[in-house]
Amino acid sequence: MGQLSANEIIQELKERGSRRIKLGITDTDGVLRGKYLALDKFESVAASSAGFCDCIFGWDVDDQLYDNGRFSSWDKGFPDTPYRIDLDTIRTLPYEDNVAFFLAELVPPEGDEFHPICPRNVLSRVVKKAVESGFTPTMAFEYEFFLFDENPHSVREKGYRNLKSFTPGNFGYSVLRNSVHSDLHEDLLDFCEAMEMPLEGYHTETGPGVMEAALQRADRIEGADRAVLFKTFSKVYFQRQDLMPTFMAKWSPDYPGQSGHLHLSLADPAGESSFFDRGGIATMSKTMEHFVAGMVTYMREVCAMVAPTINSYTRLVKGAWAPTTATWGVDNRTCAVRVIPGTPGSQRVEYRLAGAEGNPYLVAAAALASGLAGIEEKLELIPPVKGNAYQVEESVPPERQLPATLRQATAAFTASELSRNSFGDEFVEHYAATRDWETREFERAITDWELARYFEII
Repeated sequence: MGQLSANEIIQELKERGSRRIKLGITDTDGVLRGKYLALDKFESVAASSAGFCDCIFGWDVDDQLYDNGRFSSWDKGFPDTPYRIDLDTIRTLPYEDNVAFFLAELVPPEGDEFHPICPRNVLSRVVKKAVESGFTPTMAFEYEFFLFDENPHSVREKGYRNLKSFTPGNFGYSVLRNSVHSDLHEDLLDFCEAMEMPLEGYHTETGPGVMEAALQRADRIEGADRAVLFKTFSKVYFQRQDLMPTFMAKWSPDYPGQSGHLHLSLADPAGESSFFDRGGIATMSKTMEHFVAGMVTYMREVCAMVAPTINSYTRLVKGAWAPTTATWGVDNRTCAVRVIPGTPGSQRVEYRLAGAEGNPYLVAAAALASGLAGIEEKLELIPPVKGNAYQVEESVPPERQLPATLRQATAAFTASELSRNSFGDEFVEHYAATRDWETREFERAITDWELARYFEII
């Protein structure tokens, strides 16, 4: 990350012989939408703003326009909406000589500090509340993804069926697999370092061709920035090697889903851990207890932000290494919230509701906002789950049962006072409309299951 002024960056790029830059804005679904700018155009907007078609917040992941759009719609004519480049996010693209990459975000309306629907601003709004409450959040994402010996054409030609996995069999934490393909994997590690989204851990997971990458932690919004970049540029890296990863929540009923767990901690203004207390239960401070209580209490209400697709809910089932209820436990991977005891520097909470498909900014905003509400309201922790959390599902009250569908999750999100207080009415209404669209698009589809089940016999 850089700390240079616009003039200093432009001068440096000119000295390097750069002729253009690339920028990306993260849309509602977490997809980076961007373009190249000629260096002279970048010079004219670097310290101010420019315009980007507002349709990137008025369509879905398939570029289909919402029929219920709140921010962008046919009626509004799809004008440009102002965006600004965050100069501190400058990175050099390893595969494009002298092309710098920047993250950008929408410019807030006049008089406002944050744009109401821009996901990066939604998280910035929650981070500001944390800082004003005396806390600096630190976060790190870890992603599972399945890797295929396919390309964007071949998966479509095959109808996403009978895909060839990069490697066969179940080889979790395999030294054999990561050694045979060490050149590919070590080049990815180097690639991530060059992109300033370094990995602290990387290994095979259980399933054919599945990998897990743990990003290094960072303070405030930088942790989510790294996650957004990793989800896009790891795809770039592998597709340039004629391979293809997927981050969807669950691509096959034969294998567990793909997680995107978030690790979170808070520090006080002096930089000391707000979560660690040597004499506490599992070395938890009271602040951490309240934070975890908030995560558990409000998990159902923010689930739509964390599990944002139809496919998300095929992962949230019993026995699939993903939660079905809002529970917590000490170093218990069957729970939705895993408290990880440690030293002042490692004491943290793992938010295991999140899958790989989530928008990192919205996942982090939901987790952080619910935890901060727990601190503010001094919520008390329910007893931890010891052993298998799936076995206590029937005894968990309705308010801690996770939604079974995106439609249920959207209804809980829309009715949530926490959501409206933390993210604003405008974001809640916009986001709920996008999830309603996603649900209705699915309900119009005819699935392979329906054809096989009903085509002849009914």
